[in-house]
Amino acid sequence: MSNGKDIYKAKCQNCHGENGEGLGQLVPPLTDSVFLKANKTRLACFIKNGANESLIIHGKEYKEKMPAFPELADIDVAQVMVYVTNSFGNKQGFVPYTQVSKDLQNCK
Repeated sequence: MSNGKDIYKAKCQNCHGENGEGLGQLVPPLTDSVFLKANKTRLACFIKNGANESLIIHGKEYKEKMPAFPELADIDVAQVMVYVTNSFGNKQGFVPYTQVSKDLQNCK
């Protein structure tokens, strides 16, 4: 959790906010546990490769592109995922980096 929090602060917080609240209509919040659970196998791809697709979160559409962070190792991505999916009102448990590695192989 603490390593994931440090990475989140350095890479994600500027856009997604200190409390995962997002940035208006530009950046989606990370407080929608339904979206996070439904897309758990895609989260690693979003973090490592960015996102260039429309996402519906809390009933709002977000179209802005999310930057990629290709410099993050699989373990770093896993730590960020553990932090995000267990913060901001989310409680989804541990994410093993071996699962992140598998998920990243399936990115589109």
